Amino acid sequence: MRKPAAERPLPPADDHAARFARQREADRSATAEDYVELIADLIREENEARAVDLARRMGVSQATVNATIGRLQRDGLVETKPYRGLFLTEAGQAMATAAKTRHDLVVRFLIAVGLDPETAEADAEGLEHHASDKALAAFARFL
Repeated sequence: MRKPAAERPLPPADDHAARFARQREADRSATAEDYVELIADLIREENEARAVDLARRMGVSQATVNATIGRLQRDGLVETKPYRGLFLTEAGQAMATAAKTRHDLVVRFLIAVGLDPETAEADAEGLEHHASDKALAAFARFL
C-alpha cells in the first residue's frame, strides 16, 4: 500500500520543479482552451460568437475578453471580422475539439466514480487542463 502523502518524501528538486513548471504551463493554456471551446460552443448553438457573449458567460469584463481575444489572434487561434463576431482558425478549432474531448472524458470519469453531474461539470473545468495524458488515458481505460 502507498504511504499517505504526509509520510512520502519530497521528490528530487529537479523533478519537483518540472511538476510546477507543467502546472504553470497548464494554467497559461487553460485560458486559451476555455475561450476557443466556448467560441466553438457559441457558434454551434447560436450560429455566432461575440465578445459580449464571452464576457457574460465567463463572468469577466469586456476589456478582459478583448485583451484575451487579441492574444488568441496573435497565437493564430481566432479571427475577427468587423460586424461579424469571432471565428476559429483551423488551429483554434483543433484546440477547441481537443479541449471538449478532454472535458467530456473528465466529466464522464467523475460521474462514474460517484460524483453528481452538476458537480462533475463544475470540477471538470479545472481538472481538464491539469490532468496529464497518462491520467486521461487511465480515466478512459476505467470507463
